[in-house]
Amino acid sequence: MSELSPSRMSGTPLLEVRNVCKYFGNVIALKDISTTVNAGQVTCVLGDNGAGKSTLIKILSGVHQPDEGEYLVDGQPVRFTSPREALDRGIATVYQDLAMIPLMSVWRNFFLGSEPVKGWGPFKRFDVAQAKATVRKELLEMGIDIRDPDQPVGTLSGGERQSVAIARAVHFGARVLILDEPTSALGVKQAGVVLRYILQARDRGLGVVFITHNPHHAYPVGDRFLLLNRGRSLGDFAKDEITREELTRLMAGGAELEELSHELERGFGASAQEAARELKTEAEG
Repeated sequence: MSELSPSRMSGTPLLEVRNVCKYFGNVIALKDISTTVNAGQVTCVLGDNGAGKSTLIKILSGVHQPDEGEYLVDGQPVRFTSPREALDRGIATVYQDLAMIPLMSVWRNFFLGSEPVKGWGPFKRFDVAQAKATVRKELLEMGIDIRDPDQPVGTLSGGERQSVAIARAVHFGARVLILDEPTSALGVKQAGVVLRYILQARDRGLGVVFITHNPHHAYPVGDRFLLLNRGRSLGDFAKDEITREELTRLMAGGAELEELSHELERGFGASAQEAARELKTEAEG
């Protein structure tokens, strides 16, 4: 377990957004979005395509600046002008493409751009032994047992590649870990692997922002849930304020699905009525 951050000891959120808005011309990407990210907790941001999840990620990671509202880190207002500024404050983002080179080894990818060196002056060189030892240690601390750090990262499963990216962010000092749809392209077993590593990061005292469109992945690991729909918030809930069924219903469209099921039942034949029953079941969670 890592040392407690000042935010965790004081109870101040690591990150907080208050009534954040973002516009692209006449397009409202985000409108009055508020939530918090606490140390040792997972905040899940849920929504379908076009809900505003990517725009929120880019604001948190310093790619975009909010047009209205406040963004606070450790209780202090900030206005990042680049991802490097956010990273310097310990806010690391792991995108879906993972920024890895498939033909390079696990340990080379782990230290890509931040290679440990030995020697001095013109005799400096990549400290391969230290890099391999560090990779093994960091991955084992996250509960990840890589067969061989020399193997190309492209030979790992999707869940294993995600776990390497998470461990890399933790090693380089992340206090907040933003995960962009880490389970979206994975099967059930591999998604479970990633969810376990999310909990490992949380238990080490990090604040985790888990972006997903799947409430069944979010609810088991989440401590807080922000639901987005077309750039607006459907609610920001602590876990004891919402059930899995309510979360699923809000994500599924609730009233919209129920209205559609009624239309299907009004005379489109047996197959349509069966589809209507399935939609009702989905809407009811």
